[in-house]
Amino acid sequence: MSAGKKQIQQLARQFFKLSLANGTVSADQVGGVLAYIEKHRPANTTAVLKAYQRLIATEVARGQAVVEHAGLASSAALDAIATALSAKYHRPITWVAKPAPALLAGLRIRVGDDVYESSVANQLGALAAAV
Repeated sequence: MSAGKKQIQQLARQFFKLSLANGTVSADQVGGVLAYIEKHRPANTTAVLKAYQRLIATEVARGQAVVEHAGLASSAALDAIATALSAKYHRPITWVAKPAPALLAGLRIRVGDDVYESSVANQLGALAAAV
């Protein structure tokens, strides 16, 4: 990594650390960081903002379970999934429901880079691969 890229990454990480409150991304803190960047434009502002955005997006994804479902998903079921995942990851996890008719039935849950799937489409795919 060149010296310029290294400095961009270091500055983005510093801004990221300032964006956390109690270990989670705070909208107020992010707003403050962005206001600071707007007022005191660092060198390579666009590159710094892109690196900062990637760090924030990654952190937000770590605390969010994207639950894709084929049929109806009740709030109670989604709350139970979020509670179980919060216990597993030892941090608060919220849920976002996304209809996905291609699953046929079942769920696909993504938390950060982790994917959990229990769907008919996945099971049929595994069966077809085994044959």
